[in-house]
Amino acid sequence: MKQDHKNTSVLKISDREIKITPNRFAAQANGSALVQLGDTVVQATAVMRKQISNDLDYFPLSVDYEENYWASGKIRGSRFMKRKGRPTDEAILTGRLIDRSIRPLFPKGMKNDVQIIISVLSYDFINDPRPLAMIAASVALEVSDIPFNGPLSTVHIGEKNNEFILFPTIEEQASSALSVFVSGVSQDIAMVEAGANEAKEAQVLEAFKLAQTQNKKISSEIAKIAEQHGKTKIKPELVLPDPELKKQLEKKALTQLEKIFSGYQDKKDYEEKIKRFKDTIIEKIEAENKDKNIQPSSSEISETLDEINKQVIRNNILTHNKRLGDRAMDEVRPLSIEISVLPRTHGSAVFTRGETQALTTTTLGAPGDELILDGMVDKPDAKQRYMHFYSFPPYCTGETGFMRGPGRREIGHGALGEKALIPVIPNKEKFPYTVILHTEIMNSDGSTSMASVCGSTLALMDAGVPITKPVAGVAMGLIVDKESDKYQVLTDLCANEDFAGHMDFKVAGTEDGITALQMDIKVNGLSFEILKDSLDKARAGRMQILEKIKKAISAPRPQLSKWAPRIEIIQIDPQKIGELIGPGGKMISSIIEKTGVEIDIEDDGQVFVSSNDQKSMDQALSLVNQVTKIPEIGEEYIGTVSRIMEFGAFIEFLSGKDGLVHISKLIPGKRVDRVTDVVKIGDKVKIRIEQIDNMGRYNLSLIKKL
Repeated sequence: MKQDHKNTSVLKISDREIKITPNRFAAQANGSALVQLGDTVVQATAVMRKQISNDLDYFPLSVDYEENYWASGKIRGSRFMKRKGRPTDEAILTGRLIDRSIRPLFPKGMKNDVQIIISVLSYDFINDPRPLAMIAASVALEVSDIPFNGPLSTVHIGEKNNEFILFPTIEEQASSALSVFVSGVSQDIAMVEAGANEAKEAQVLEAFKLAQTQNKKISSEIAKIAEQHGKTKIKPELVLPDPELKKQLEKKALTQLEKIFSGYQDKKDYEEKIKRFKDTIIEKIEAENKDKNIQPSSSEISETLDEINKQVIRNNILTHNKRLGDRAMDEVRPLSIEISVLPRTHGSAVFTRGETQALTTTTLGAPGDELILDGMVDKPDAKQRYMHFYSFPPYCTGETGFMRGPGRREIGHGALGEKALIPVIPNKEKFPYTVILHTEIMNSDGSTSMASVCGSTLALMDAGVPITKPVAGVAMGLIVDKESDKYQVLTDLCANEDFAGHMDFKVAGTEDGITALQMDIKVNGLSFEILKDSLDKARAGRMQILEKIKKAISAPRPQLSKWAPRIEIIQIDPQKIGELIGPGGKMISSIIEKTGVEIDIEDDGQVFVSSNDQKSMDQALSLVNQVTKIPEIGEEYIGTVSRIMEFGAFIEFLSGKDGLVHISKLIPGKRVDRVTDVVKIGDKVKIRIEQIDNMGRYNLSLIKKL
């Protein structure tokens, strides 16, 4: 803001000054905060519904991140629609970052609707609004009367020349080898999101440590702000399992749930047995209480049985060192890989890990197929040439559901898979194609996002995309007992272990380092010891999967699919771009119309010609060369007589270029009385360039008439 408010606090982090102003606007919200860095300003509001939603089996938290185009002085939309519309993928991903950070910090059993709305009010194209949004959300909650076990803080770390950068600018991010968001509470880490260029585990841990050092500093400032400007916290009505009901159900259910655990065969069988058993217990409880005025609801019984089932899974892992299906704690489920499974795609693969199965396809397109980016933070010419889309259809879990396009989870998983492969995708100079990957989850039993990473590697290599190295991913789980500090890290998390566990830690990378990380937890925070253990075991699991990938396909195929377009690149003089395009695009349009190819022109003079037909490609290349080539003395061309004068004939020999064959040069060594005695308009002739005068005019000699 132009002038600091009287309640503004200034937080200095390295060479950055972050300004925090609580409750400046939105007086009727439970809490609000403005956070500013440079000229980037973000507002967060926190509002809680007074009434509880008793019938829900989850905490109704919603987080919305609003990109305002006016904040960056941009007008977005078509000629017919200028108002704010559907959020961009980037906005959805930022909202997910905040949700994943704050969700575990609300009291267990809280069922009041809570909505966090973050609005970017000003954007300077220098300072990233995302970490400011995360801090603003935490401050808004801290100064509100909403119960929240904070303060939570978030730090964004970049890296350049082996040095970490705190809150890197947009320019610094573009050249950074590491991008890590770390949210933390006190000594513990609550959320991690990272992309890296094959970072070593030790480097990632150092980034975590630096982040937590700074997070403690920021959290301390947030606590001071809350002490000065915060409201007294409300004591919410918590919907928790009835202790007496839980004791009653434990007597009825523990033995059978242990039996179902020990008899685990597969996900579907296990879940059907659990459901049938729950239905039986609910019927018994309802029958036993039918004459009583107050009896537990079926949803309360079901939720309590779920809690008991979680206890069974956790106890077996922590006490008896036993997992569902009798897997070892560091064991990856059986792997199966199929390559080239679809006949007309440019590349395809099916990656199966246990009961999780992903089908990934690669589609290659011309440079003109790039995605044009039009977000609040995007520059006017921003484009994206590599994309990964993830789909989680209802049939993959044996259910029915609406097919309404990607939800927040699908957008998040697609972006994570995309991030994991970015470091190995060849640059445009080496591989000028637009690359789109689609992952369809065919069967789900946990770790589908990491299956999409593995499937992406396989489909890219099958398509002949020259990726530098294979990338694989594995999801790590955790069971922890906070009272005893006992914990167990689980390699290759399955769905029901995720249901009972306290962490979902996805790690993707090559054999040389990490390319992407994402960690979500269900407890207040995790220690560095657990994180180090998880990263070490994730590396071991990743190596197993990479070995299997290399056995299935050791390197990218040397040739592209016959169905993929071919791209030829011509370098022309940038000053010739206007000639190639022609007035109103007439010249380039005529070449495309004649040949059926796609042509894309870069400002530096690179011309990309794309086609599936070699004959059309050759014809288009010839026409482009005709328009853009600069003729030189001594070169020979085929041309057409376009005009006849008394002193000679004009020959059109390249598109838009002509030159004069003087009457003395029509027949070498022989005098010609009339030009028409040798050539007529429309004749095809072969000519040689004899001279180019200082006005750029071509003097030609006739070699022969064709």
